[in-house]
Amino acid sequence: MQMTDNTILITGGASGIGLALAAAFMAAGNRVIIAGRRQAALDAAQAAHPGLAAYVLDVEDAGAITAFAARVTKDHPGLNVLVNNAGIMRAEDLLTPPGYLADAEAMIATNLVGPIRMTAALLPHLQSKANAAIINVTSGLAFVPLAMTPTYSATKAALHSHTMSLRHQLRDTNIEVLELAPPMVQTDLMPGQATNPHGMPLAEYIAEVMGLLAQTPTPPEICVGRVQFLRRAEADGQMAQVFGMLNPAG
Repeated sequence: MQMTDNTILITGGASGIGLALAAAFMAAGNRVIIAGRRQAALDAAQAAHPGLAAYVLDVEDAGAITAFAARVTKDHPGLNVLVNNAGIMRAEDLLTPPGYLADAEAMIATNLVGPIRMTAALLPHLQSKANAAIINVTSGLAFVPLAMTPTYSATKAALHSHTMSLRHQLRDTNIEVLELAPPMVQTDLMPGQATNPHGMPLAEYIAEVMGLLAQTPTPPEICVGRVQFLRRAEADGQMAQVFGMLNPAG
């Protein structure tokens, strides 16, 4: 992936991994646009990072994505990198239906359908740009699920599969397709996660990611060292053991 002189759109970019990536890409000499649901969070992000462009967007809304794609490409015709980062993660108790269904449907709409819609809306534009890239943010839980977050884990597994197919279909185009699969990182994705001592510090995570992205050629999967035990669990014949570690029975 070209590391400088891009115009990069990051969904879910007002906080967490999205905002940290935005800051790192800006520092590397890129123009960065973020999109998110909350105007207050976008305003705070812009105040902290002068020069950052920001738009309100709910990726659950199909019509909003279509209108947004038209607006952002008009405002930023140089846009050549899409980072599908927006995501939500909620615990679910599958023994108490239908109470968890609203959360499950929201995660599917945000984490899976949202990136597919956003990619479809921007693909014709990206095909016209040199050094274009699509980066889909999945999770280590795409490879070994966390049982307390079954739908989140499933959406990330589905996005991993979709990304593989997208990469294959675009193999003869100008668009590079990458997957970013984080481990648990100290952000506010889930209550208490930002201070969880088992989480990877956000700054450490972003630094390692930027180093991997800068490799030539860029690896199709951006997997930092701390996520490899999840990514390689099945290939190493350790699926049952790693699943049990994540999901203790007692």
